[in-house]
Amino acid sequence: MRGFTLIEVLLATALLAAGLALAFATLRAATATANRGEAIAARSERMRAVEGFLRARLVATRPVAFAIEADSGLAQRFVGEPGRMRFVADLPDYLGHGGPYLHEFAVERDGGDTLRLTVALSVVQGGEVVQEREPRAPELLAEGLRAVRFRYRAMDADNRLGQWQEQWRTPEALPLQVEIDLQDADGRDWPPLVVALPLAGSYAAAPGNMQ
Repeated sequence: MRGFTLIEVLLATALLAAGLALAFATLRAATATANRGEAIAARSERMRAVEGFLRARLVATRPVAFAIEADSGLAQRFVGEPGRMRFVADLPDYLGHGGPYLHEFAVERDGGDTLRLTVALSVVQGGEVVQEREPRAPELLAEGLRAVRFRYRAMDADNRLGQWQEQWRTPEALPLQVEIDLQDADGRDWPPLVVALPLAGSYAAAPGNMQ
């Protein structure tokens, strides 16, 4: 019985090496695909959680004053800027002790070129913010963002929905709608979030005040 020739051994070794290389390449591709799938799922879950929290907090907005404007003497019920919002909403028991809390959403630098979105909570009683002995540190909602923008909307002089505003100019009233735009550091936009404030009602801005 003759043995294998050197050429046959080399050929078998080459075929084995090629098979192993193909197997490792397939495994690597499958692992990369699985990792991408997990990253996409994690990103989607993160977006749903953040947007769900934002929506729930805005829907719960109450026409409760939390301060008095020094110049006009008017009660402040909603302060809205492109990168900051302040309003009062009842806090669910699982987030604290319940009751009306001032919610302050703010856009901050994330220690570099990216941004982060935070929320600070403070108790409101008798139209004023209660200074706690140990103030709560702002909670981080999202980080690693390229852009964050808040916009506001109310009725116009013709009693129709007006244009979106970068600055809410009537803090004694509530906007009818709030829009929040978020963008990841890689430039991908989050799903658009537009929230109607159910309790705006009689505390919505008068059309004559909207410019």
